[in-house]
Amino acid sequence: MRDRAEFIDHILSERVEQLLPKLMNEHNMDMWVIISREYNEDPVIKTLLPATWISARRTTILVFARKEDGSVGAYAIAPYKVGNVFEKAWDKSKQPDQWLALADLIKKYKPNTIAINQSKHWAHADGLVATDKENLIAHLPINYKTKLVSAEPLAVSWLEQRIPEEIEVYKDIVKIAHKIIAEAFSNKVITVKTTTTDDVVWWLRERVRELKLQTWFHPSVSIQRSGNISFDHESSFTNDNALNVILPGDLLHVDFGITYLRLNTDTQQHAYVLKHEESQAPKFLQKALTSGNKLQDIFTGQFSMGLTGNDVLKRSRERAISKGLKPTIYTHPIGYHGHAAGTTLGMWDSQGGVVGSGDYPLHFNTAYSIELNNAIYIEPWKKEIRIMLEEDAIFDQSGVWYLNGRQTDLLLIRSSK
Repeated sequence: MRDRAEFIDHILSERVEQLLPKLMNEHNMDMWVIISREYNEDPVIKTLLPATWISARRTTILVFARKEDGSVGAYAIAPYKVGNVFEKAWDKSKQPDQWLALADLIKKYKPNTIAINQSKHWAHADGLVATDKENLIAHLPINYKTKLVSAEPLAVSWLEQRIPEEIEVYKDIVKIAHKIIAEAFSNKVITVKTTTTDDVVWWLRERVRELKLQTWFHPSVSIQRSGNISFDHESSFTNDNALNVILPGDLLHVDFGITYLRLNTDTQQHAYVLKHEESQAPKFLQKALTSGNKLQDIFTGQFSMGLTGNDVLKRSRERAISKGLKPTIYTHPIGYHGHAAGTTLGMWDSQGGVVGSGDYPLHFNTAYSIELNNAIYIEPWKKEIRIMLEEDAIFDQSGVWYLNGRQTDLLLIRSSK
């Protein structure tokens, strides 16, 4: 845990030094004020606190101010020292009023814009609560009350963009998640005709704890199989059929994510339960998986700097449909949050585009959960199934690439004789 804390604090320092000056200049923000009270933390402030701070303390105010040399000053107006990144900017013995200490810092820098965390389309960037905003406005010098602006573009950029060191460690984090899934979908965990999907879900929760990791959502495991029951896409994410016993011939699906070093993963993969006489999955199921990979390729091939999420969604769906696929695309940014701030590329119930976050353009050095599904009719089963895939990837100047590869073959589970 000590090593993790040192790494987190190092990354925070590097991001404030390398990334933040560029972002504040790009969005023309002279000052960024982030205010939180203990246990009601702004989503952004949680990405800025030292690793040893589990929450804000009392009222914690962090301020970033652009300097003439292009660098950014980082200040904490708080009752305690806030790590090593922030300079303590409140001496309670000299100025008992915390809000007036903030006013003094503002007057020192004379900013033309003061960014505060208010946002219509991203909850992540809308963390300034009503009471704290009232206190801020009440104590602002009169000539600065009109300089308040939304920090939305700055906050979203801060949350979505990754620096090189983060990308490198992200590869390992996704690799860990993939290994856990492979173990879950194996005979080490599953005894065919005995183990239920809910057993696998709770094994995943226990395994994550054993590894000193966390999940950011409760996993789901679902089954598609031959028979008259049609597959319900929505229920696959809510464990509605949690007590399904796993049987030979089943096509299993998992949705699973971990949190490690403040970064999140989100993965969906499939496994097949071999029948006694089988040594590999039926060709019609492998072909179905390949159709999902084809949809992934069509979709990621449309990513281009400056295009909006809605642009990419529309182009991808049109191309996929022209190739005979039946796509549903619902890809989201990932990083400090599982469903993170940034460009949204469809939702499962909004295939015509997403207002607000879908209108936001793509930027380099951003991470996405490439989440989608392709519906395909399986003749031997006499029904349509869905291949639901999700793999974490980076979008940069080279295009979209997966942090630890992607599933191209079904995981296999043997049936006991």
